[in-house]
Amino acid sequence: MLDIQTHMDFAGQGKAERWSRFIITFFGIVGLIYGAFVQQFSQTVYILGAGFVLSSLITIPPWPLYRRNALKWQKPIETDAKSSSSESGDEGKKKKKQ
Repeated sequence: MLDIQTHMDFAGQGKAERWSRFIITFFGIVGLIYGAFVQQFSQTVYILGAGFVLSSLITIPPWPLYRRNALKWQKPIETDAKSSSSESGDEGKKKKKQ
């Protein structure tokens, strides 16, 4: 089967958000200037829409540049299921009675 990565790390999320804001702002400014020049607000909206589509294509898929800082997870702690559940239940009862 295909091994498609579907995650994005925290640093990648920040990078994607910065890119998205920059692209949409840039296209908004260019669209506003061009729309004012040709005296058609629809041209401003079309250019802003193109910026939104481009921004979505660049930032929504989890491209490899957004997955460079993988988290190092801690190993799970091995505990005995019986003693763990009975101790936690007793502690809760003792705290409620006091």
